[in-house]
Amino acid sequence: MDRLDPHPVTGTPLPSPAPPGAGWPGDPARPGTPVAGTPARVRRLASSAGDLGALQARISVCRACPRLVRWREEVARTGRRAAFADQPYWGRPGPSFGDPQAEALLVGLAPAANGTNRTGRMFTGDSSGDFLWAALYRTGFAARPTSFAAGDGQALTGLRIVAAVRCAPPANRPTPAERATCAPWLQRELELAAPRLRTVLCLGSIGWDGALAAARAVGWGVPRPKPRFGHAAEATLGLPDGRSVRLVGSYHVSPHNTYTKRLTPDMLDEVLLSLRG
Repeated sequence: MDRLDPHPVTGTPLPSPAPPGAGWPGDPARPGTPVAGTPARVRRLASSAGDLGALQARISVCRACPRLVRWREEVARTGRRAAFADQPYWGRPGPSFGDPQAEALLVGLAPAANGTNRTGRMFTGDSSGDFLWAALYRTGFAARPTSFAAGDGQALTGLRIVAAVRCAPPANRPTPAERATCAPWLQRELELAAPRLRTVLCLGSIGWDGALAAARAVGWGVPRPKPRFGHAAEATLGLPDGRSVRLVGSYHVSPHNTYTKRLTPDMLDEVLLSLRG
């Protein structure tokens, strides 16, 4: 029998990884949610998702990348950080989080093994997330200055967090093939957001490249040569209906950048506030 640990918010005993429909707060999937086991299946399930709810459910049970599935589940079962040894681990792909009517998307890289892979919420439970959520709160997007677990009352208004890759990768480095396999989820996310979308903020060069590739794949106009990533870099994407979407870059909120002051709170606040412009 699988070991059960109490969820830090609800107290519900849960196994690690958490099966769909087991009672994890905010779990978008159910036992019957269709599972993508191959890149071709990812493409089919992403393109046929009729709304954000269906898309997030399918993302959250994806098993198309064997290396990432092994790693995320190994961490959940036997590789937990000591500080969280008595908590259940989500151990599945990270669904998007935030306002379904958002005019701004924030594109991250991939979940952290003891962050999203533990909590089931984007940028939640690690130092990168701590830096980001404080900024989202200061700039009026987040309801709370911290995000520690699914079900903690955190909410976003006007912004939705997505990612170029949905599973925690070993050494925080997804392979090019894994990024390509995951890309259709982001492509469909852009399509579903398009009617309201005004801005896309990309954290890091992989988020920037992933957003540009996804935009091109769904038929949006992307400048050539490809816009170069940089902090506060901007580009304009053309939608098929004639509207435009601003693409904005920011250094990633990783400790490597924040501890060295390459990215400061003021720098992040400035780009977040620009999303409202």
